[in-house]
Amino acid sequence: MKRKIIRIDEGKCNGCGMCAAACHEGAIGMIGGKAKLLREDYCDGMGDCLPECPAGAISFEEREAAAYDENAVMANKQTKQQWPIQIQLAPVTAPYFDGANLLVAADCTAYTYVAFYQEFIMGKVTLIGCPKLDGVDYSEKLTEIIRNNDIKNITIVRMIVPCCGGMEMAVKNAIQNSGKSIPCQVVTISTDGTILQ
Repeated sequence: MKRKIIRIDEGKCNGCGMCAAACHEGAIGMIGGKAKLLREDYCDGMGDCLPECPAGAISFEEREAAAYDENAVMANKQTKQQWPIQIQLAPVTAPYFDGANLLVAADCTAYTYVAFYQEFIMGKVTLIGCPKLDGVDYSEKLTEIIRNNDIKNITIVRMIVPCCGGMEMAVKNAIQNSGKSIPCQVVTISTDGTILQ
């Protein structure tokens, strides 16, 4: 069908992620540091993303595109199986842990990286904490969560600062102590909000 839909000029996109954060439908995501229209059927054509783009990289066009699918959008929003919860408050067993892609994130990361929800939280069970502020070693709690549930993989998102090393070590120790072999990825974010490789 022919309808109004957003167009993203990758040449103008500065990778700030503000459009992705403003898109309530989840139609826009950040891939390779650039905004992308991930699914046409998620774009309602209302343009919440348009005024958020400081680079003027988003515009409307009328073209052949899949119809907006509100049911698919709602189902996508429900893939976030629970609100982010502090590690100390998390139960060691819960239905949402079974078959989960687990995200363990330092508290500061969501405030530093603008597209945090779209790139990290969506489709994951999220545990958050700060080893410096909490003054605890999360290893024991995380070991029990990993041991007692069918966790498929773990993503650790941490800041470059030294105190976040405690978060990374706690997760790695927990995987080892659980006796399981679980794929684990570490993403480090700089203090200026960029992902370090």
